[in-house]
Amino acid sequence: MDMRPTPRQQELIELARTLARERFEPRSAEYDREARFPFEDYDDLRDAGLLALCIPEQYGGLGGNLETYVLVAEQIAMGNASTALTYNMHCLTMLMMGEMADAHEMTEEKRSRHEELRTRHFREVVEKGVFYGQPHSEPVEQGQTDTAFQVGGRRFGTRAEKVDGGYRVNGRKFFVSLSDAADYFATPAILIGDAPWLERTLYLRVPREAEGLTFSGEWDPIGMRATVSRDMVLEDVFVPDDDEVLPPSVFGGLYLSAAHGPMLFSATFLGMMQRAYEFTLDYLTGGVEGASMKEDIGPVISNGLADMLFKIEAAKSLYYRAASEAKLEPNHEIRQRARAAHVLVQRTCVEVAQEAIRICGGRALLKRFPLERFLRDAQASSVMRPWTREIATEATWESALRQARKRNGTYTEDREEKL
Repeated sequence: MDMRPTPRQQELIELARTLARERFEPRSAEYDREARFPFEDYDDLRDAGLLALCIPEQYGGLGGNLETYVLVAEQIAMGNASTALTYNMHCLTMLMMGEMADAHEMTEEKRSRHEELRTRHFREVVEKGVFYGQPHSEPVEQGQTDTAFQVGGRRFGTRAEKVDGGYRVNGRKFFVSLSDAADYFATPAILIGDAPWLERTLYLRVPREAEGLTFSGEWDPIGMRATVSRDMVLEDVFVPDDDEVLPPSVFGGLYLSAAHGPMLFSATFLGMMQRAYEFTLDYLTGGVEGASMKEDIGPVISNGLADMLFKIEAAKSLYYRAASEAKLEPNHEIRQRARAAHVLVQRTCVEVAQEAIRICGGRALLKRFPLERFLRDAQASSVMRPWTREIATEATWESALRQARKRNGTYTEDREEKL
């Protein structure tokens, strides 16, 4: 199995690494301290063409697939994890409109309509440098989708009413990263009506300046402070038909069938843990201003360093393999591997950040050094929907038991897998 990046991927990795080290990292502490969105980082991403990373080349983009995104986002996170995490939401929207929609079954009419709309949407990203947020977290809808999306779903408390020329949308979203910053918010909603719930799932783009759209609440979390993830309220917001991100029913279908989309944000934490390891080595060997070199490296420090590397390489290997399988038709093993990779990264990033502070000693807790920020940011990995650690774990054991029941002839239809 050849896991080496292609020459084109390597070019993009180097581009992202340069931006992360020379631009993003020097600004990261200030963004964190002030809980301020990294607009300057996004200016750099725009200038470098990386907002169009996951837009196919025929639309003027860089043509990066899911695997390429993972490699680039990992590098961005080494400079600023909050920038990488919000960048994930923009790139996932592009992937959903692009390669994920291409792989999803649609009628010719829907596909033709989607092609027309995504051409416009992609062009705006390429030519104007707009970027998207993804407000998915919201109160649970009691009804069909509440039972269909038993694990990690429940995306449809927001309701849309069909009106002349578009939709009238009402709802409330929580933890909306890029609030007051993104140009558009790719917003799940469910159409009011009597059709089957899947046909009524919508994915609409709402402009930041839309009438009836407001953001509220104080943003003062312990970690990922520069994501600026406030509440978002939609009150009779009009969304034109041409602002569909995906055709009706496709978002719900992708959510149920896509194996890898929910694990993409783990690329942020994979990059962050590697930067924690690199910083620890620099800290111990005199490469960090304000930290003197440790002359004697005893077994506690040396074994801790080795253990950090073992954990990082194990997580990276599994995550890379899972990402490389995104181009394959998903089966049980591929889905389980994606879940396992996601959870392993969630666990490992916290463990590595904790170990880095323990090895470096008491001064590593000072805010003049980034390790305490890495640890605070790492805490977010296991609580982010749609795949929190608990959700991914439950989906894993449910799927394993279902597969075993089928193999042993004890499966019945009332034992549906929770996706």
